Amino acid sequence: MKVNLNTKILDKNEQAAIQNRAFLAHHKLDCLNLISSPGSGKTTILCRTVADLKGKLRLGVIEGDIKTDYDARRIRAAGAAAIQIETEGACHLSAQQVSWAINQLPVSEIDMIFIENVGNLVCPSAFDLGESGRVVVLSVPEGDDKPAKYPGTFAQSDVILINKMDLIGHLNFNLERVLADIHALNPNADVFQLSATTGEGMQQWYNWLLKRVAK
Repeated sequence: MKVNLNTKILDKNEQAAIQNRAFLAHHKLDCLNLISSPGSGKTTILCRTVADLKGKLRLGVIEGDIKTDYDARRIRAAGAAAIQIETEGACHLSAQQVSWAINQLPVSEIDMIFIENVGNLVCPSAFDLGESGRVVVLSVPEGDDKPAKYPGTFAQSDVILINKMDLIGHLNFNLERVLADIHALNPNADVFQLSATTGEGMQQWYNWLLKRVAK
């Protein structure tokens, strides 16, 4: 059997990502890939964003989880269309899976798509899904060492959300260290400090989203 060593392992994913990007461009849709560790608050951020921007920004969400449709149901309850992908053990979403999902969304009725990736700071950053931007969420309870430990993920992000800031006074979290590490890795990234639970800092995030759609 002849093996072409020039064929990339991720070739199928890359081809699907190209097709996704063309589909999104055709429909003039911005698409953000949301990456974080499990429990960082990605879904809570999205639910609050959907509810608070109702009438200003129509969102569609692709939910990636190993199992269950819990998060998709939360998104729908908040007021946005949501498609659930169960990866059945895979630690990330693929461009092929996203291709299927975006074709299930009512794209003519939305302004922006969020892809909530499987909770993982490693694998999702290696797979292009055809998105137009990446958002990384870091929550205070995770600790202040994550940007240094996972430099590739933070270096590839367009915006970094430091979530659960309402807990910072109760935990050993060096904000200055985090901001310095992020700046060293990715000086062009926008960084917002917020709490999706209390609403603190969320308006900066909303302004960033609305500015992207207005371009």
